[in-house]
Amino acid sequence: MNTTTKFIGIKEFRQHMAEFAKTAREQKQRIVVMNRNKPLFEVKPFADDVHLDSFVASVVEAEADVAAGRVVSHDDLVERLGLA
Repeated sequence: MNTTTKFIGIKEFRQHMAEFAKTAREQKQRIVVMNRNKPLFEVKPFADDVHLDSFVASVVEAEADVAAGRVVSHDDLVERLGLA
């Protein structure tokens, strides 16, 4: 899936959320929501081959990993990647 990226402010996103969601889906566009020049989150469509069942299964798997302690903190990940 080829996507384009659009950066918008949180206020603009809040005012036009439904339109951005529709645009993301129809135009396969990734929207990065910013606040004071820092990214907060992104809105992007699922790939065409992703179905709800596989998405739910990945969430269940992630929850099991967390429950089993198979997690890495953000700080540990930054250190492991040598970004600190």
